[in-house]
Amino acid sequence: MRKILIKNALLVNEGTTQEADLLIDGERISKIASSITCEGALTMDAEGSYLLPGIIDDQVHFREPGLTHKGSISTESRAAVAGGITTFMEQPNTNPQTTTIEKLEAKFQLGAQFSYANYSFLFGGTNDNLEELKKLDKNACSGVKLFLGSSTGNMLVDDEQVLEQIFRNTELVISAHCEDESTIRHNLEKYKSEFGEDIPIRCHPMIRSEEACYLSSFKAVALAKKTGARLHVFHLSTAKELELFTNEIPLKEKKITAEVCLHHLWFSEEDYEKYGTHIKWNPAIKKSTDREGLWKALLDDRIDIVATDHAPHTLEEKDQAYLKAPSGGPLVQHALPAMMQKMLEGKISPEIMVTKMCHNPAILFDIKERGYLREGYYADLTIVNPNDPWEVKKDNLYYKCGWSPFEGTSFKSRVTHTFVNGHLAYDNGIFSKEKRAKRLTFDRL
Repeated sequence: MRKILIKNALLVNEGTTQEADLLIDGERISKIASSITCEGALTMDAEGSYLLPGIIDDQVHFREPGLTHKGSISTESRAAVAGGITTFMEQPNTNPQTTTIEKLEAKFQLGAQFSYANYSFLFGGTNDNLEELKKLDKNACSGVKLFLGSSTGNMLVDDEQVLEQIFRNTELVISAHCEDESTIRHNLEKYKSEFGEDIPIRCHPMIRSEEACYLSSFKAVALAKKTGARLHVFHLSTAKELELFTNEIPLKEKKITAEVCLHHLWFSEEDYEKYGTHIKWNPAIKKSTDREGLWKALLDDRIDIVATDHAPHTLEEKDQAYLKAPSGGPLVQHALPAMMQKMLEGKISPEIMVTKMCHNPAILFDIKERGYLREGYYADLTIVNPNDPWEVKKDNLYYKCGWSPFEGTSFKSRVTHTFVNGHLAYDNGIFSKEKRAKRLTFDRL
Protein backbone atom coordinates (compact mmCIF):
# COMPACT_ATOMS: atom_id res chain seq x y z
CA MET A 1 0.00 0.00 0.00
CA ARG A 2 1.20 3.48 -0.91
CA LYS A 3 2.08 6.06 1.73
CA ILE A 4 -0.54 8.80 2.09
CA LEU A 5 0.24 12.21 3.60
CA ILE A 6 -2.66 14.31 4.88
CA LYS A 7 -1.57 17.91 5.39
CA ASN A 8 -2.94 20.98 7.20
CA ALA A 9 -5.89 19.22 8.81
CA LEU A 10 -7.63 20.25 12.02
CA LEU A 11 -6.73 17.08 13.89
CA VAL A 12 -9.10 16.28 16.78
CA ASN A 13 -7.74 13.74 19.22
CA GLU A 14 -7.47 13.12 22.98
CA GLY A 15 -8.95 16.41 24.10
CA THR A 16 -7.21 18.77 21.69
CA THR A 17 -7.75 20.26 18.24
CA GLN A 18 -4.65 21.37 16.37
CA GLU A 19 -3.54 21.90 12.81
CA ALA A 20 -1.24 19.02 11.94
CA ASP A 21 -0.08 16.60 9.27
CA LEU A 22 -0.58 12.83 9.42
CA LEU A 23 1.31 10.17 7.47
CA ILE A 24 -0.23 6.79 6.67
CA ASP A 25 2.17 3.95 5.86
CA GLY A 26 0.36 0.78 4.89
CA GLU A 27 -2.36 -0.02 7.42
CA ARG A 28 -0.97 2.18 10.17
CA ILE A 29 -0.49 5.79 11.19
CA SER A 30 3.24 6.32 10.77
CA LYS A 31 3.70 9.89 11.98
CA ILE A 32 1.78 12.86 13.33
CA ALA A 33 3.54 16.23 13.44
CA SER A 34 3.04 19.93 12.78
CA SER A 35 4.77 19.53 9.41
CA ILE A 36 5.69 16.33 7.58
CA THR A 37 7.40 15.82 4.23
CA CYS A 38 7.53 12.41 2.59
CA GLU A 39 8.87 11.96 -0.91
CA GLY A 40 6.72 9.69 -3.05
CA ALA A 41 3.67 9.82 -0.77
CA LEU A 42 0.25 10.61 -2.16
CA THR A 43 -0.40 14.04 -0.64
CA MET A 44 -3.84 15.36 0.28
CA ASP A 45 -4.39 18.94 1.46
CA ALA A 46 -7.12 18.97 4.13
CA GLU A 47 -6.85 22.63 5.06
CA GLY A 48 -10.01 23.81 6.80
CA SER A 49 -11.29 20.28 7.32
CA TYR A 50 -11.40 18.19 10.47
CA LEU A 51 -9.40 14.97 10.66
CA LEU A 52 -11.03 12.60 13.15
CA PRO A 53 -10.44 9.03 14.25
CA GLY A 54 -12.90 6.76 12.47
CA ILE A 55 -16.21 6.57 14.32
CA ILE A 56 -16.85 3.36 16.27
CA ASP A 57 -20.56 2.51 16.37
CA ASP A 58 -21.25 -0.01 19.12
CA GLN A 59 -24.86 -0.72 18.12
CA VAL A 60 -26.09 -1.49 14.62
CA HIS A 61 -28.52 -3.94 13.03
CA PHE A 62 -27.25 -4.77 9.54
CA ARG A 63 -29.94 -7.47 9.02
CA GLU A 64 -27.76 -10.30 7.75
CA PRO A 65 -28.43 -13.19 7.75
CA GLY A 66 -32.11 -13.67 7.10
CA LEU A 67 -33.46 -10.13 6.82
CA THR A 68 -31.53 -8.88 3.83
CA HIS A 69 -34.56 -7.31 2.13
CA LYS A 70 -34.02 -4.52 4.70
CA GLY A 71 -30.22 -4.29 4.50
CA SER A 72 -27.06 -6.37 4.41
CA ILE A 73 -23.57 -6.22 5.84
CA SER A 74 -22.36 -5.00 2.45
CA THR A 75 -24.93 -2.26 1.87
CA GLU A 76 -25.08 -0.93 5.42
CA SER A 77 -21.32 -1.00 6.08
CA ARG A 78 -20.88 0.88 2.81
CA ALA A 79 -23.32 3.55 4.05
CA ALA A 80 -21.47 3.61 7.36
CA VAL A 81 -18.15 4.30 5.68
CA ALA A 82 -19.78 7.16 3.75
CA GLY A 83 -20.74 8.56 7.15
CA GLY A 84 -17.23 8.32 8.62
CA ILE A 85 -17.92 5.14 10.60
CA THR A 86 -14.96 2.76 10.27
CA THR A 87 -15.95 0.17 12.88
CA PHE A 88 -19.28 -1.34 13.88
CA MET A 89 -20.64 -3.86 16.37
CA GLU A 90 -23.66 -5.69 15.02
CA GLN A 91 -26.53 -7.05 17.09
CA PRO A 92 -27.65 -10.69 17.40
CA ASN A 93 -31.37 -10.50 16.49
CA THR A 94 -30.95 -11.67 12.90
CA ASN A 95 -32.36 -14.88 11.41
CA PRO A 96 -30.94 -17.20 12.63
CA GLN A 97 -30.13 -15.39 15.83
CA THR A 98 -26.53 -15.15 17.00
CA THR A 99 -27.02 -17.28 20.10
CA THR A 100 -24.47 -20.05 19.53
CA ILE A 101 -20.73 -19.89 18.95
CA GLU A 102 -21.27 -21.56 15.58
CA LYS A 103 -23.72 -18.84 14.49
CA LEU A 104 -21.36 -16.15 15.79
CA GLU A 105 -18.48 -17.46 13.70
CA ALA A 106 -20.76 -17.71 10.68
CA LYS A 107 -21.40 -13.98 11.04
CA PHE A 108 -17.68 -13.29 11.21
CA GLN A 109 -17.31 -15.14 7.92
CA LEU A 110 -19.95 -12.85 6.40
CA GLY A 111 -18.11 -9.83 7.75
CA ALA A 112 -14.83 -11.02 6.24
CA GLN A 113 -16.48 -11.46 2.86
CA PHE A 114 -18.75 -8.44 2.61
CA SER A 115 -17.90 -5.64 5.05
CA TYR A 116 -16.45 -2.28 4.04
CA ALA A 117 -15.84 -1.36 7.71
CA ASN A 118 -14.11 -3.13 10.57
CA TYR A 119 -16.54 -5.42 12.35
CA SER A 120 -17.44 -7.36 15.41
CA PHE A 121 -20.66 -9.01 16.52
CA LEU A 122 -22.43 -9.36 19.84
CA PHE A 123 -23.40 -12.76 21.20
CA GLY A 124 -27.07 -12.92 22.19
CA GLY A 125 -28.06 -14.19 25.60
CA THR A 126 -31.39 -16.01 25.97
CA ASN A 127 -33.34 -17.87 28.64
CA ASP A 128 -31.80 -21.16 27.51
CA ASN A 129 -28.25 -20.68 26.17
CA LEU A 130 -26.28 -20.09 29.37
CA GLU A 131 -24.02 -23.14 28.85
CA GLU A 132 -23.12 -21.93 25.35
CA LEU A 133 -22.35 -18.47 26.69
CA LYS A 134 -20.00 -19.95 29.29
CA LYS A 135 -17.91 -21.45 26.46
CA LEU A 136 -17.45 -18.08 24.73
CA ASP A 137 -13.86 -16.84 24.76
CA LYS A 138 -13.63 -13.32 26.21
CA ASN A 139 -11.63 -12.15 23.18
CA ALA A 140 -13.94 -13.71 20.61
CA CYS A 141 -16.27 -10.77 20.09
CA SER A 142 -17.24 -7.33 21.34
CA GLY A 143 -19.62 -8.54 24.03
CA VAL A 144 -22.94 -10.05 25.08
CA LYS A 145 -26.33 -8.53 24.21
CA LEU A 146 -29.40 -8.98 26.38
CA PHE A 147 -32.90 -7.88 25.43
CA LEU A 148 -34.69 -7.05 28.67
CA GLY A 149 -37.58 -5.64 26.63
CA SER A 150 -39.62 -7.31 23.91
CA SER A 151 -37.64 -8.56 20.95
CA THR A 152 -37.77 -10.93 18.03
CA GLY A 153 -38.28 -14.64 18.73
CA ASN A 154 -36.56 -16.12 21.77
CA MET A 155 -34.36 -13.17 22.70
CA LEU A 156 -36.36 -11.66 25.54
CA VAL A 157 -34.56 -12.67 28.75
CA ASP A 158 -37.25 -12.64 31.41
CA ASP A 159 -36.16 -15.52 33.66
CA GLU A 160 -34.58 -13.70 36.62
CA GLN A 161 -32.58 -16.73 37.77
CA VAL A 162 -31.08 -17.19 34.31
CA LEU A 163 -30.40 -13.47 34.07
CA GLU A 164 -28.42 -13.50 37.29
CA GLN A 165 -26.43 -16.52 36.11
CA ILE A 166 -25.57 -14.71 32.87
CA PHE A 167 -24.35 -11.72 34.87
CA ARG A 168 -22.23 -14.03 37.03
CA ASN A 169 -20.77 -16.11 34.22
CA THR A 170 -19.22 -13.76 31.70
CA GLU A 171 -16.26 -11.38 31.80
CA LEU A 172 -17.49 -9.69 28.65
CA VAL A 173 -19.37 -6.39 28.59
CA ILE A 174 -23.10 -7.08 28.86
CA SER A 175 -24.96 -4.62 26.67
CA ALA A 176 -28.62 -4.40 27.59
CA HIS A 177 -31.80 -3.13 25.99
CA CYS A 178 -33.75 -2.05 29.08
CA GLU A 179 -37.53 -1.78 28.91
CA ASP A 180 -39.86 -3.54 31.33
CA GLU A 181 -42.08 -5.89 29.36
CA SER A 182 -44.96 -6.14 31.85
CA THR A 183 -45.24 -2.34 32.05
CA ILE A 184 -45.30 -2.06 28.24
CA ARG A 185 -48.00 -4.74 27.96
CA HIS A 186 -50.12 -3.03 30.60
CA ASN A 187 -49.79 0.34 28.83
CA LEU A 188 -50.56 -1.20 25.45
CA GLU A 189 -53.79 -2.74 26.70
CA LYS A 190 -54.80 0.62 28.15
CA TYR A 191 -54.38 2.38 24.78
CA LYS A 192 -56.01 -0.48 22.90
CA SER A 193 -59.06 -0.12 25.11
CA GLU A 194 -59.18 3.58 24.18
CA PHE A 195 -58.31 3.45 20.47
CA GLY A 196 -58.74 -0.18 19.43
CA GLU A 197 -56.23 -1.21 16.75
CA ASP A 198 -55.83 2.37 15.50
CA ILE A 199 -53.54 3.73 18.21
CA PRO A 200 -51.94 7.10 17.21
CA ILE A 201 -48.16 7.16 16.93
CA ARG A 202 -48.10 9.97 19.50
CA CYS A 203 -48.96 7.35 22.14
CA HIS A 204 -45.72 5.43 21.53
CA PRO A 205 -43.75 7.19 24.32
CA MET A 206 -46.62 6.58 26.73
CA ILE A 207 -46.76 2.88 25.89
CA ARG A 208 -43.00 2.37 25.99
CA SER A 209 -42.92 4.79 28.86
CA GLU A 210 -40.43 6.44 31.17
CA GLU A 211 -41.55 4.00 33.87
CA ALA A 212 -40.86 0.98 31.63
CA CYS A 213 -37.34 2.24 30.87
CA TYR A 214 -36.47 3.25 34.40
CA LEU A 215 -37.76 0.08 36.06
CA SER A 216 -35.75 -2.15 33.70
CA SER A 217 -32.57 -0.05 33.86
CA PHE A 218 -32.83 0.11 37.66
CA LYS A 219 -33.08 -3.69 37.91
CA ALA A 220 -30.16 -4.22 35.51
CA VAL A 221 -27.93 -1.77 37.37
CA ALA A 222 -28.85 -3.34 40.73
CA LEU A 223 -28.03 -6.80 39.37
CA ALA A 224 -24.69 -5.58 38.01
CA LYS A 225 -23.82 -4.12 41.40
CA LYS A 226 -24.86 -7.36 43.12
CA THR A 227 -22.86 -9.64 40.82
CA GLY A 228 -19.93 -7.39 39.86
CA ALA A 229 -20.77 -7.80 36.16
CA ARG A 230 -19.72 -5.30 33.53
CA LEU A 231 -22.97 -3.63 32.33
CA HIS A 232 -23.46 -1.20 29.45
CA VAL A 233 -27.00 0.15 29.07
CA PHE A 234 -27.86 0.82 25.44
CA HIS A 235 -29.88 3.78 24.07
CA LEU A 236 -31.02 5.69 27.14
CA SER A 237 -34.14 7.71 26.36
CA THR A 238 -35.23 9.33 29.64
CA ALA A 239 -33.83 11.93 31.99
CA LYS A 240 -34.97 9.87 34.96
CA GLU A 241 -32.64 6.96 34.14
CA LEU A 242 -29.60 9.23 34.40
CA GLU A 243 -29.65 9.08 38.20
CA LEU A 244 -28.45 5.48 37.85
CA PHE A 245 -25.09 6.48 36.34
CA THR A 246 -22.03 8.28 37.66
CA ASN A 247 -19.42 10.69 36.37
CA GLU A 248 -17.25 10.53 39.47
CA ILE A 249 -14.73 7.98 38.18
CA PRO A 250 -12.88 7.61 34.85
CA LEU A 251 -14.42 5.40 32.19
CA LYS A 252 -11.67 2.80 32.55
CA GLU A 253 -12.77 2.26 36.14
CA LYS A 254 -16.52 2.19 35.53
CA LYS A 255 -18.29 -1.15 35.63
CA ILE A 256 -21.68 0.36 34.77
CA THR A 257 -21.82 2.58 31.69
CA ALA A 258 -24.40 4.11 29.39
CA GLU A 259 -25.02 5.06 25.77
CA VAL A 260 -27.29 7.51 24.01
CA CYS A 261 -28.32 7.25 20.36
CA LEU A 262 -28.45 10.01 17.82
CA HIS A 263 -32.22 9.98 17.44
CA HIS A 264 -32.79 10.57 21.15
CA LEU A 265 -30.46 13.59 20.95
CA TRP A 266 -32.11 14.98 17.81
CA PHE A 267 -35.87 14.34 17.91
CA SER A 268 -38.55 14.73 20.58
CA GLU A 269 -42.19 13.67 20.93
CA GLU A 270 -43.18 16.92 19.20
CA ASP A 271 -41.79 15.42 15.97
CA TYR A 272 -44.24 12.48 15.79
CA GLU A 273 -46.83 14.67 14.06
CA LYS A 274 -44.41 15.39 11.19
CA TYR A 275 -42.54 12.10 10.88
CA GLY A 276 -45.07 9.55 12.12
CA THR A 277 -43.86 5.95 12.29
CA HIS A 278 -40.63 6.91 10.51
CA ILE A 279 -39.32 7.90 13.96
CA LYS A 280 -40.78 4.93 15.79
CA TRP A 281 -37.90 3.47 17.79
CA ASN A 282 -37.61 1.26 20.87
CA PRO A 283 -37.03 2.80 23.34
CA ALA A 284 -39.35 5.57 22.18
CA ILE A 285 -38.37 9.16 21.52
CA LYS A 286 -39.79 11.03 24.46
CA LYS A 287 -40.14 14.59 25.77
CA SER A 288 -37.92 17.53 24.88
CA THR A 289 -37.00 17.66 28.58
CA ASP A 290 -35.71 14.08 28.27
CA ARG A 291 -33.66 15.09 25.23
CA GLU A 292 -32.11 18.00 27.12
CA GLY A 293 -31.39 15.75 30.08
CA LEU A 294 -29.60 13.32 27.79
CA TRP A 295 -27.49 16.11 26.32
CA LYS A 296 -26.56 17.31 29.80
CA ALA A 297 -25.54 13.81 30.88
CA LEU A 298 -23.55 13.29 27.70
CA LEU A 299 -21.58 16.46 28.35
CA ASP A 300 -20.98 15.77 32.06
CA ASP A 301 -19.88 12.14 31.48
CA ARG A 302 -22.76 10.23 33.01
CA ILE A 303 -23.34 9.03 29.43
CA ASP A 304 -20.21 7.57 27.87
CA ILE A 305 -20.99 6.78 24.21
CA VAL A 306 -22.99 8.09 21.25
CA ALA A 307 -24.21 5.38 18.85
CA THR A 308 -26.84 4.95 16.14
CA ASP A 309 -28.88 1.78 16.76
CA HIS A 310 -29.05 1.73 12.94
CA ALA A 311 -32.00 -0.55 12.18
CA PRO A 312 -33.34 -0.33 8.62
CA HIS A 313 -36.80 -1.42 7.53
CA THR A 314 -38.42 -0.98 4.16
CA LEU A 315 -40.70 2.01 3.60
CA GLU A 316 -43.58 -0.38 3.03
CA GLU A 317 -43.00 -1.81 6.50
CA LYS A 318 -42.54 1.57 8.19
CA ASP A 319 -45.59 3.13 6.53
CA GLN A 320 -47.98 0.69 8.19
CA ALA A 321 -50.26 1.68 11.06
CA TYR A 322 -48.68 2.11 14.49
CA LEU A 323 -49.22 -1.42 15.81
CA LYS A 324 -47.83 -3.03 12.63
CA ALA A 325 -44.98 -0.65 11.82
CA PRO A 326 -41.65 -2.04 13.09
CA SER A 327 -39.38 0.03 15.29
CA GLY A 328 -36.03 1.32 14.05
CA GLY A 329 -34.55 3.35 11.24
CA PRO A 330 -31.38 3.85 9.18
CA LEU A 331 -28.81 6.28 10.64
CA VAL A 332 -25.16 5.31 10.00
CA GLN A 333 -24.67 7.57 6.98
CA HIS A 334 -25.91 10.65 8.83
CA ALA A 335 -24.82 10.28 12.46
CA LEU A 336 -21.53 12.17 12.12
CA PRO A 337 -22.98 15.00 9.96
CA ALA A 338 -25.79 15.38 12.51
CA MET A 339 -23.37 15.53 15.44
CA MET A 340 -21.18 17.96 13.49
CA GLN A 341 -24.31 20.10 13.07
CA LYS A 342 -24.74 20.20 16.84
CA MET A 343 -21.03 20.97 17.20
CA LEU A 344 -21.30 23.94 14.83
CA GLU A 345 -24.34 25.14 16.80
CA GLY A 346 -22.20 25.12 19.96
CA LYS A 347 -24.05 22.22 21.60
CA ILE A 348 -20.93 20.03 21.87
CA SER A 349 -17.21 20.59 21.33
CA PRO A 350 -15.29 18.65 18.68
CA GLU A 351 -13.14 17.13 21.42
CA ILE A 352 -16.10 15.78 23.39
CA MET A 353 -17.77 14.53 20.21
CA VAL A 354 -14.64 12.53 19.32
CA THR A 355 -14.33 11.25 22.89
CA LYS A 356 -17.88 9.92 22.86
CA MET A 357 -17.87 8.49 19.32
CA CYS A 358 -14.28 7.26 18.96
CA HIS A 359 -12.19 7.07 22.14
CA ASN A 360 -14.78 5.83 24.60
CA PRO A 361 -16.07 2.88 22.54
CA ALA A 362 -12.45 1.75 22.18
CA ILE A 363 -11.90 2.04 25.95
CA LEU A 364 -15.18 0.45 26.97
CA PHE A 365 -14.88 -2.60 24.72
CA ASP A 366 -11.06 -2.93 25.04
CA ILE A 367 -10.57 -2.56 21.28
CA LYS A 368 -6.97 -3.00 20.25
CA GLU A 369 -5.16 -0.15 18.44
CA ARG A 370 -8.19 1.74 17.20
CA GLY A 371 -10.27 4.73 18.23
CA TYR A 372 -7.43 7.27 18.35
CA LEU A 373 -5.08 9.13 16.05
CA ARG A 374 -1.85 7.68 17.41
CA GLU A 375 1.38 6.66 15.75
CA GLY A 376 1.38 2.88 15.35
CA TYR A 377 -2.41 2.58 15.51
CA TYR A 378 -4.50 1.42 12.56
CA ALA A 379 -5.20 4.27 10.16
CA ASP A 380 -8.97 4.38 10.64
CA LEU A 381 -9.86 8.01 10.10
CA THR A 382 -12.25 10.37 8.41
CA ILE A 383 -12.00 13.87 6.95
CA VAL A 384 -14.99 16.17 7.41
CA ASN A 385 -15.43 19.52 5.69
CA PRO A 386 -17.41 21.72 8.12
CA ASN A 387 -18.37 24.20 5.39
CA ASP A 388 -19.83 22.12 2.56
CA PRO A 389 -23.64 22.31 2.88
CA TRP A 390 -25.84 19.57 1.45
CA GLU A 391 -29.40 18.32 1.72
CA VAL A 392 -30.34 14.72 2.46
CA LYS A 393 -32.33 13.39 -0.49
CA LYS A 394 -33.31 9.96 -1.74
CA ASP A 395 -30.77 10.15 -4.54
CA ASN A 396 -27.84 10.57 -2.14
CA LEU A 397 -28.79 7.77 0.27
CA TYR A 398 -26.72 4.57 0.43
CA TYR A 399 -29.06 2.53 2.63
CA LYS A 400 -30.63 -0.49 0.96
CA CYS A 401 -34.02 0.51 2.37
CA GLY A 402 -33.83 3.74 0.37
CA TRP A 403 -35.17 6.20 2.94
CA SER A 404 -33.98 8.25 5.90
CA PRO A 405 -35.67 10.15 8.75
CA PHE A 406 -33.30 12.99 7.81
CA GLU A 407 -34.66 13.43 4.27
CA GLY A 408 -35.10 17.15 3.66
CA THR A 409 -32.58 18.07 6.37
CA SER A 410 -29.68 20.31 5.39
CA PHE A 411 -26.31 19.64 7.00
CA LYS A 412 -23.42 22.11 6.97
CA SER A 413 -20.73 19.43 7.17
CA ARG A 414 -19.86 16.71 4.69
CA VAL A 415 -17.75 13.58 5.13
CA THR A 416 -15.30 13.76 2.22
CA HIS A 417 -12.89 10.88 2.87
CA THR A 418 -12.87 7.76 5.03
CA PHE A 419 -9.87 5.48 5.53
CA VAL A 420 -10.20 1.92 6.82
CA ASN A 421 -6.89 0.33 7.85
CA GLY A 422 -5.01 2.89 5.77
CA HIS A 423 -7.10 2.21 2.69
CA LEU A 424 -9.11 5.05 1.14
CA ALA A 425 -12.51 3.37 1.25
CA TYR A 426 -14.61 6.44 0.46
CA ASP A 427 -13.66 9.55 -1.51
CA ASN A 428 -16.32 12.22 -2.16
CA GLY A 429 -19.11 9.87 -3.16
CA ILE A 430 -16.88 7.22 -4.72
CA PHE A 431 -16.34 3.89 -2.96
CA SER A 432 -13.27 1.75 -3.43
CA LYS A 433 -14.02 -1.62 -4.99
CA GLU A 434 -11.54 -3.18 -2.57
CA LYS A 435 -12.53 -4.09 0.96
CA ARG A 436 -9.75 -3.87 3.55
CA ALA A 437 -11.86 -4.24 6.67
CA LYS A 438 -10.71 -6.42 9.57
CA ARG A 439 -12.25 -8.35 12.41
CA LEU A 440 -11.77 -6.43 15.65
CA THR A 441 -9.26 -7.68 18.17
CA PHE A 442 -9.32 -6.89 21.86
CA ASP A 443 -6.91 -6.25 24.74
CA ARG A 444 -8.50 -8.43 27.41
CA LEU A 445 -6.09 -10.26 29.67
